[in-house]
Amino acid sequence: MKFVNNVRFFAAAAVASLLLAPAAQADGGFYLGGSIGEVNISQDFDIDDFDESATAWKIIGGYMWDLPLLDLGAEISYNDFGSADQDRGFENVEYDSTGISAFGVVGVEIAIVGIFAKVGFVAWDTDVAIGGLTGSDDGTDPAYGLGLRLNFSSLEVRAEYELFDIDAADDVDMLSLGVVWRF
Repeated sequence: MKFVNNVRFFAAAAVASLLLAPAAQADGGFYLGGSIGEVNISQDFDIDDFDESATAWKIIGGYMWDLPLLDLGAEISYNDFGSADQDRGFENVEYDSTGISAFGVVGVEIAIVGIFAKVGFVAWDTDVAIGGLTGSDDGTDPAYGLGLRLNFSSLEVRAEYELFDIDAADDVDMLSLGVVWRF
């Protein structure tokens, strides 16, 4: 009898998810949102390595085309990578970075759950302070990302991992959680 009840429960859940899927799937269109998370910045120096994290945030805007099998989109974001610093006893090392990213986005959805990948570029600006010496650098480099999203009509909750190939550091990656509103 327990097996029959489990089968009934899973059958009812499957039917309910199919009925909810059209209402929960977001239509294509413009979207705005924001995310907050943690960035990890690492740099290999001759004497020692720098590997620190900081709180980071971003503002997102884009357009999504909701096609029958795939979602295709274009996205821009302003990223504040925060200030990662490390006290080395004899000197303090600090990275302070921001960037503007542009991505092409591709994803798939099953009911309210979607996954996506993105590829693009980041135009970055980094200030570095080592001891009493300061410097600044900027450039444009590749950026990549993977994410998971939950769609609730026009509201989307997303978790993302992004890798920014910034020349001023060996590795800049960001893990974030955010919300997006489609209109």
